[in-house]
Amino acid sequence: MRLSKSTWVIVVAWVVFVGGFALLSVVVPSSSTRATVANIALCVVPLFANACLLWNASSPYRRQNDFWMLLAFGCTLWLAGQLVWTYDALALHHVSHAIGFLDIIFFLHAVPFMGALAMAPHARKMREALRYGHLDMLLLAVWWLFVYLFMVIAWSRNPASASLEHVRDVQVYALANLVFPVGVGFFALRANRIWRVIYANLFGASMMYIASLWLVETSVSRGTYTPGSFSNLPLMAAFVWFGTAGIIARRSSPAPDLTQNVKMRDSQRFARLAILCVLSMPFMAAWSGFVSNAPAPVRRFRLLLTLVTITIGTALVFLRQQLVDRERLRLLQGLQESVEHLKRLQMQFVQAEKLASLGQLAAGAAHEINNPLTAILGYSDLIQADPTTSERSRGLGEKIREQARRTKVLVTNLLSFARQVPAEKQLLDLRSVVTSAIELRQLDLRDKKIRIEVENPGVLPAVRGDPNQLLQVFFNLIANSVDAMETVGGGSLVVRMRTERGSVVLDFSDSGPGLREPDRVFDPFYTTKPVGKGTGLGLSICYGIVQEHGGQIFGFNRPEGGCTFRVILPAVLALYPQAATTAPPVGSRQT
Repeated sequence: MRLSKSTWVIVVAWVVFVGGFALLSVVVPSSSTRATVANIALCVVPLFANACLLWNASSPYRRQNDFWMLLAFGCTLWLAGQLVWTYDALALHHVSHAIGFLDIIFFLHAVPFMGALAMAPHARKMREALRYGHLDMLLLAVWWLFVYLFMVIAWSRNPASASLEHVRDVQVYALANLVFPVGVGFFALRANRIWRVIYANLFGASMMYIASLWLVETSVSRGTYTPGSFSNLPLMAAFVWFGTAGIIARRSSPAPDLTQNVKMRDSQRFARLAILCVLSMPFMAAWSGFVSNAPAPVRRFRLLLTLVTITIGTALVFLRQQLVDRERLRLLQGLQESVEHLKRLQMQFVQAEKLASLGQLAAGAAHEINNPLTAILGYSDLIQADPTTSERSRGLGEKIREQARRTKVLVTNLLSFARQVPAEKQLLDLRSVVTSAIELRQLDLRDKKIRIEVENPGVLPAVRGDPNQLLQVFFNLIANSVDAMETVGGGSLVVRMRTERGSVVLDFSDSGPGLREPDRVFDPFYTTKPVGKGTGLGLSICYGIVQEHGGQIFGFNRPEGGCTFRVILPAVLALYPQAATTAPPVGSRQT
């Protein structure tokens, strides 16, 4: 059976680190050389574990990434302590087993392991964002540091209690390191098969680490400890085992299970645990002051330590609460805006239903209007064809026919605009679509000082699109320009069409007041019109239609005043359609 690359990495790691260290302990006698090699090996093996754990911190799940990064950070803290130890041993030639700052570094490496338990990466939670998890872990770290100083370092104030200080150091250190195997063991009972294997390896690695602590402490107490001896072999095996768990996790790439337990899913146990830790400090100080038989210097140190730590912990709690309040206010504002948008959308639904009914009524009326228009056109043609008709009657008949045809074009445009049909893209001449949109909007401009001009573009390539949707886009852009110019008493709208870099570009430039916020004009429900005048949905709909046609639309203010909306649509360069003849050309005129 052929082994995979990850299996070979695991085998080589165990052989090189654990087998090599065991061979070093057996073959090389106790000497400075063996101590040097052993200290260097104890610095390299946490790097291996760190790399294997961080290898899993690139999954799509943030809680899993935080879980593996916290485990790697715990190994990094242990490595920092080992580097200081190695530097003292190799560079300064000073090795001391007395409790000091170095022990605090080793002690704190268990805190990220505890923080990793709060991630519960095997269970997918509804709230993936961990906004305040770092503050909670900092509170937890402060509390464990407080416990270590309270239970261990405090006895350094009484020189006669050195042995008790060492005992408390072992007890507190063992207690901190027992939390992680208990947690992963509990998770292993509740997780699926893949996560159970991962948790089982992490449990074995952590228990191996605790066994190595017991073995090293026993050797130190007996005075038989030497670097590179068999007492360090379980420590090497523990870090290799952590790396093995990381490799197995990377190979299986487990996904979290969607838990059905709402309490577990929305739990804030990590935050509550951190707050309980802060609340426990006064009780520990009270126990030291009124119950404990510790010497007076120890009790004074504990009292001062409690006051300082409570101040730091309270400040962190207040900071967290302030961040939570700020986040809740932001969410409340967003909720209020969502409710307002929902109300406006509901009103628009009602209005849209009214407009739909009105459109159906207008469509029926337009069909009825077409019948007499057809008769009028027929009779006007008869008048023109009758040889006995006078010249004056022929002129009147020509005028009747021209106005009837104009009315028929307007009715046809109304039917096209109101028609509800699925989007169907076809080759279009944009000039005819723009002309139809302008004629629709000019129906109510007779008494307004607003002029609409179209610059003759010459020959334009065809565009593939839906005529009804593009008619809606151009109509909305023209209507917005007209509404803006009404606020300043009138003006002119110039529509320019041209070919540029394989696209058809349309500019709708007006002489109105311009855009207040050009970057927001296409946002849904954004409008500067008074209540009842605009909905804030027209331009956002235009944006979606143009994007669906593979084009671009944007608005900007002109230096000379007013604004321009530019629509860019991809052209079919091989085809140049004939200009539309169903509608008369629109020129510059006062309306």
